[in-house]
Amino acid sequence: MGADAKTAMKVEMTDAAAKRIARIVSGEPGKTALRVSVEGGGCSGFSYKFDLVGDRNDDDVAIEKDGATILIDDLSLAYMGGSVIDFVDDLMGQSFQIRNPNAVASCGCGTSFSI
Repeated sequence: MGADAKTAMKVEMTDAAAKRIARIVSGEPGKTALRVSVEGGGCSGFSYKFDLVGDRNDDDVAIEKDGATILIDDLSLAYMGGSVIDFVDDLMGQSFQIRNPNAVASCGCGTSFSI
């Protein structure tokens, strides 16, 4: 895989997301990371799924920052390459949000997208 392909597959997490993940995991015994995956379905074709997990799979890519870990499996990474995972706390509420440059459309709920 060339340098451009590796950069395209990279997923980043913001400081806000790292802080929130570290805080959530610290209060959940046996959980060590936030797993983000892409599944078929949702109102736009694909949807993001978030789970707290305690172990890694062989095909997981780990993104680590400030004591927080996000795990993404190879298949989901193909849909998420170049994305930024953020945690937003605003008037609309608190949520993890994924800014995905591959998505050509998304829905109002922020968890569904199409490519």
